[in-house]
Amino acid sequence: MNRLDLLDALLDAAKRAGAESADALMGSGTSLSVGRRLGKVEEIERSESDTVGLRVFVGSRSAIVSSGAIDPAGFARLAEQAVAMARVVPEDRFSTIPDAPTPPDSAPLDMDDPAEPGVEALLARAAAAEEAALAVKGITNSEGAGASWSRSHIALATSRGFAGAYSRSSHGVSVSPIAGEGVGMQRDYEYSAAVHGADLADPAGLGRAAAERAVSRLDPRRPATAKLPVVYHPRVAGSLLGHFAGAINGAAIARGTSFLKDAMGQAIFAPGISIIDDPLRRRGLRSRSFDGEGQTVSRRALIEDGRLTTWLLDSRSAAQLGLATTGHAARGTSGPPSPAPSNLYMQPGALSPEALIADIGLGLYVIELIGMGVNGITGDYSRGAAGFMIRDGQLAEPVAEVTVAGNLREMFLHLTPANDLEFRRGTDAPTLRIEGMTMAGA
Repeated sequence: MNRLDLLDALLDAAKRAGAESADALMGSGTSLSVGRRLGKVEEIERSESDTVGLRVFVGSRSAIVSSGAIDPAGFARLAEQAVAMARVVPEDRFSTIPDAPTPPDSAPLDMDDPAEPGVEALLARAAAAEEAALAVKGITNSEGAGASWSRSHIALATSRGFAGAYSRSSHGVSVSPIAGEGVGMQRDYEYSAAVHGADLADPAGLGRAAAERAVSRLDPRRPATAKLPVVYHPRVAGSLLGHFAGAINGAAIARGTSFLKDAMGQAIFAPGISIIDDPLRRRGLRSRSFDGEGQTVSRRALIEDGRLTTWLLDSRSAAQLGLATTGHAARGTSGPPSPAPSNLYMQPGALSPEALIADIGLGLYVIELIGMGVNGITGDYSRGAAGFMIRDGQLAEPVAEVTVAGNLREMFLHLTPANDLEFRRGTDAPTLRIEGMTMAGA
């Protein structure tokens, strides 16, 4: 039986057990990863997994059961357990299984690379990254380099008429060199992830970039506390989009626990700024042909010309707010759906990163963030940071052990993007400049 036939059999078992409606999700995957440090292989790991989850509804009550054994002989027992659990849990009038939508016409997403690299190919990627890093003057050690490959298969079927499946591959390579000696050592890292191996960044280039940055971070200072412009390197700039996505998550809006709960239609960012969520991007790291409830997905401008246009909604949060789902349900086999973005990014601005900082007399350029000091209710923001001072429009001495603080509402309004957007992480932003933040140092 193929995956969708197996899910149909599980849904039939749920109906026989007394479920009024149900959905079933199946995930299977294979992964291979290697680790290397200072020329020696430290890890080779291969894993395979199969899981299935069943969600059943009895009236307004629901329950979920999951299993790592996909065996039709056990479906009846699994369904009976789920229905028995559903009958004793509290009612939830907002939680339902939505009707299947009309399938849209869409271009192929090209999410499955047919090439499967072996151990030797992955070790070669890791070796290229680490050897390039170790060749940089000033590098004294290594935390290692790694490479990985995986392929997963997702299938979803509901008693409301939806059935769909897709496959996804993933390739990755990472490296983390160390510069300096003793207590003065500094580390940095680089990585690349892609759906197709051909789209990975050059491993040697990653190694050199990480090593050069590690060397440049030696002998950091701890500057005096100041209020100044803060510029975020792209690898940390995406974290600000993550905070934004959390603030417009429909579950948080329905609970009233977001600092943006009353902001629909308001100017959240400066005019001209747009933030896009695009689950249909070809070879996107988080692309998908349907969401976790089998609903239609589409490209959406969450922020358009600075204004908030929508929440991220699954069917439950949409029902709580009296709205329609936006196709942002995400889920695993052991939990209910919840809203989440897909390929999220901020559109680039007009200035180069160099031009963005050219007029800054004194500022901070952040390349690493530490901790998660963000209050989702008030928007207050405070995170440890490391990077470089900006003096007279140029990067200057390295700094560490500082804190950058502000309020996300104010930060968003005073944010300017550069023109260097690259799709590398699933949540992506160009270099970002934010005015008037507090840097707490010595």
